[in-house]
Amino acid sequence: MVKTSSLKTKRVATTAATRKKTPSKFPKSVAGAVRATLDKKAIDVVVLDLRKAGGFTDFFVICTGTNPRQINAIADGVQETLRAEFGERPHLAEGIEQSQWILLDYFNFVVHVFSRECRAFYELERLWGSAERYEFSDEE
Repeated sequence: MVKTSSLKTKRVATTAATRKKTPSKFPKSVAGAVRATLDKKAIDVVVLDLRKAGGFTDFFVICTGTNPRQINAIADGVQETLRAEFGERPHLAEGIEQSQWILLDYFNFVVHVFSRECRAFYELERLWGSAERYEFSDEE
């Protein structure tokens, strides 16, 4: 069980519509994925709400690992948490061998675990700039 008091959420206004939604409205599995990334010390954890941005999925959970071992650990932690707590398994998992960008597709949301270099190169947050953006940190 995760202490909710240690999970800090910061909503970043990117459009006028972002002021209407609160982070507590995330599906439990998305919140579980965020907790799992933070448990493995991921940095720059962001959720993009794509429901109004015309995306092919409802949410992106995006985070960064500092090295290949941590990137794999973050992805493993997300998979283990979602399987144990919600009985969910990814329908697609890509990039595990390279450990630069691991993608876990759960249909309703996609988890992206990046190296710093790959995240800077692909700039998913910029590509989906019209999406509502929420930043998470694990500050005590």
